[in-house]
Amino acid sequence: MGTKKESVSALDNYFKLTENKTDAKTEIIAGVTTFVTMAYILFVNPNILSATGMDPNAVFLATTLSAAVGTFMMGLYANLPFAQAPGMGLNAFFAFSVVLVLGYTWQQALAIVFLSGILFILLTVTGARKAIIDAIPASLKHAIGGGIGLFIALIGFQNAGIVIHEENTLVTLTRFDNPAVILAVIGLVITGILMVKRVKGAILIGIILTTIIGIPMGVTNTAIDTAINFNISPTLLKMDFRGLLDPQGTNSLLTTIMSAITVIISFSLVDMFDTIGTLIGTANKAGMLDEEGNLRNMDRALLADAVATSVGAVLGTSTVTTYVESAAGVAEGGRTGLTAVTTGALFIVAIFLAPFALAIPSAATAPALIIVGVLMMGAVKQINFDDFTEALPAFLTIAVMPFTYSIANGIAAGLIFYPIVKIVTGKAKEVHPTVYILAILFILRFTVLPH
Repeated sequence: MGTKKESVSALDNYFKLTENKTDAKTEIIAGVTTFVTMAYILFVNPNILSATGMDPNAVFLATTLSAAVGTFMMGLYANLPFAQAPGMGLNAFFAFSVVLVLGYTWQQALAIVFLSGILFILLTVTGARKAIIDAIPASLKHAIGGGIGLFIALIGFQNAGIVIHEENTLVTLTRFDNPAVILAVIGLVITGILMVKRVKGAILIGIILTTIIGIPMGVTNTAIDTAINFNISPTLLKMDFRGLLDPQGTNSLLTTIMSAITVIISFSLVDMFDTIGTLIGTANKAGMLDEEGNLRNMDRALLADAVATSVGAVLGTSTVTTYVESAAGVAEGGRTGLTAVTTGALFIVAIFLAPFALAIPSAATAPALIIVGVLMMGAVKQINFDDFTEALPAFLTIAVMPFTYSIANGIAAGLIFYPIVKIVTGKAKEVHPTVYILAILFILRFTVLPH
């Protein structure tokens, strides 16, 4: 008994559980919930990156290990409940834009990701990234939370098959004759009832029950292939830095270097604001921001994100970033690094139990994302919509995220329009100088840099 109490006390002291009004059980449940809701990346990322010729099994291992390293750093170093993994969107940019359109090899693309991580590290240790976060207006910080809520709900509706592509209207409601769609709706009802009843661990319980119900419906995969390949050598340390300096076709050396620099900057902008958006939006919903809208240990969180990006490139995967699905764990009460450590440990376990993870259908995790979207929308109540100079940038931040499938694009829209409306109404002094710089950079991002 003494040993158990001592171990609990050690956890409390290290992660400051009591100080953050949480306990080990809550944090562990939150960590499991986060992992379950984002585990899809372990199989989606190899599928996307394999389009470049990368070995899918090696990418799977790189994805798992880089997610574990980044998430452990977030938990042990920053003591925050956020998980990391190769980012969706960033992996598509890596594969389809940088490699298949711009013509870089995947080895050169890994070198670009590594350099963007080094750039992140430099910006973080110099305090530049935290200065950027501090400069973001309070209204936009609240809008980021609401925008992420809509964005993550859209992901949930898509994963459930409830919202589908339609040629004329872009999206539409599906027909409810698909077992997976029906299961997702059942899961949403179950999780919603558990949330209304304030059941502890409602989201995780909802995922588990939905997965079980999916067995007789034929949605949950029970055919498990236990074969595992532990060979990561096809992608490990395969970064090609020299190739970035080799002129292609009629390009001069200067043109080649400038092209590589623009791609690095493009990666950096998207990843930085994806991470900033996730940290601020999720923390705001959880009441983890101080009176000035700042998150504790933000500099450490950003450094963890930066290091994870370079580590991911070394292992053989695209940019590692802080995951919006962390909001599911935070919604379950996760407030400290113990949540992240739990998630990180599960990423390690996933290397050995990957086949079993396939048993959890997206129809079972989709309802969790929709529920989290509901929880995060509450942030918009703190926006002053009576002041149009605050309302327009905030609305664009909220709307552009789901409509363009990008957190970074939503933040960019808000930061571009915020100084514009303030200047024309004689309120230019209300705008932090850094916001003007960010607005210009984002305009360049959309007009000059590859995207």
